[in-house]
Amino acid sequence: MPPPAVKTLRDLIFWQYAKIISESSGLGKKNWGFIMGKFKQLQEGEIFWNEVREYVKEREKKDECIFCGRKTDLTIDHLFPRCLNEPYDEKNMVFVCKECNSSKGARRLYEFWAMKSGLEGAKYGVPRIAEGKIFVHNILKQICILYVLLLPYLEIV
Repeated sequence: MPPPAVKTLRDLIFWQYAKIISESSGLGKKNWGFIMGKFKQLQEGEIFWNEVREYVKEREKKDECIFCGRKTDLTIDHLFPRCLNEPYDEKNMVFVCKECNSSKGARRLYEFWAMKSGLEGAKYGVPRIAEGKIFVHNILKQICILYVLLLPYLEIV
């Protein structure tokens, strides 16, 4: 759950990017002080989300499975499955081994990761590359759907 400082959809986007920056820096996704600092820098325009996106794009390893690290039998996986009418573009694709691709099946990334590593693993253990790609490409869509579903329950002030 994001902290109380996250009040808008834009803030939520910045919060997620701050977590990606923290993970990329080797500090993990639980270093709240660092994450909050980056969150504020994003809010104030001192750093920009597209810089993070380009960093993630440059760091993608095309020679190993992003889920398990294997370097053999690699194939392309769609983070959001094509059978769910998700896009066929580079933002939705990663390199994974055939075994991971097969076990992921038609699940979305977080569904797969929760099945593989439990809820805690899905919250903090998803590979940064996959999480960054999903966030850049699809998280806004998911948040909008969630917002529409929750709208009847939200107190409008």
